[in-house]
Amino acid sequence: MRTMAMQGLRLHRPEHCQHLAETGLNRAKGRVDNQTEALFRVVHAHTMAKAGQRHDALAEAEQARVLMATDRGDEMPFWALAWGPAAASVYSRTAKVYQTLGDHQAAAEQYAHAATSRPAATYARIVALDLVASAEMHLKRGGIEQACATWNRALDHMDGVRSARTRKAVTRMRGDLARFRARGLRCAAELDERARDFLTRT
Repeated sequence: MRTMAMQGLRLHRPEHCQHLAETGLNRAKGRVDNQTEALFRVVHAHTMAKAGQRHDALAEAEQARVLMATDRGDEMPFWALAWGPAAASVYSRTAKVYQTLGDHQAAAEQYAHAATSRPAATYARIVALDLVASAEMHLKRGGIEQACATWNRALDHMDGVRSARTRKAVTRMRGDLARFRARGLRCAAELDERARDFLTRT
């Protein structure tokens, strides 16, 4: 049910996601370790954010954070680790909660935490995409220089990665940089040149 809710959110069909996420959470509570419950809670938080329930969404995201902080070291079920370390998944999904609610600064910070919570050698593509998302949040709040610095870090992690999603992200980045290149902003021009080289090589 949690996975179905996540897929529904990804497909921009949130109308049934909250019920799925809530039902999954209620069935998991008391039967799983704290980290796994945090995964259920943060997806529930995202569905509430999509439904416009700001206060409840933030409260549920905070509860997920508390559960991660009070982890007792219990072994997690294998299926809960499908997307890597639980902390990274909680940070990334919390970022989506903030993004949905329009708090781009908090979203940028959570995406950055997600990126640093994954072993970069194992999850290079996901780390890169978390950093791309963080950069996009910085851009939305007008922080072009911070966005460029974060995009550069994302490109560092893309070295050797062959992925349609990373290519799409870099192409989108070049589009976002266009107006800043036109203004002669040096960091945008240098980043665009690096992005063009990346697309040529991959």
